[in-house]
Amino acid sequence: MEIAALVKNQPGQHEATVRTGDVAQPVHIAPKPKGGSALNGGELLMLAIATCYCNDLYREAQRLGIPLDGVEVEASAQFPGIGLAATDIRYSARIASTAPPEAIAELLRQTDAVAEIHNTLRAGAAVTLTSPSP
Repeated sequence: MEIAALVKNQPGQHEATVRTGDVAQPVHIAPKPKGGSALNGGELLMLAIATCYCNDLYREAQRLGIPLDGVEVEASAQFPGIGLAATDIRYSARIASTAPPEAIAELLRQTDAVAEIHNTLRAGAAVTLTSPSP
């Protein structure tokens, strides 16, 4: 399954679309008046980490038969300077559930092991520029 994102931007206009397989959907992100996105890539990366873990918690809870009444996930990282990779990437989750604390702890551990965005970052996946502008 291919997952992709497309950004089209000019001063005062910003269009973002994400796609999984053949299903595309717009994502509202405000433009910067002089060009660019009102959100930065680091913010979106932290959102990707939090969103991935949130979605995976629901998936894994269903697999394990653990009821979830709500999930809150927060992700953060330090970005030390232009062109430097993020450091100290961390995330935490709070779960509202009637399940025993031991079951929730196991859910958190198992979900951490299978969270795709987290595992992609942990593996240090290659990123390749394929079609530079002339």
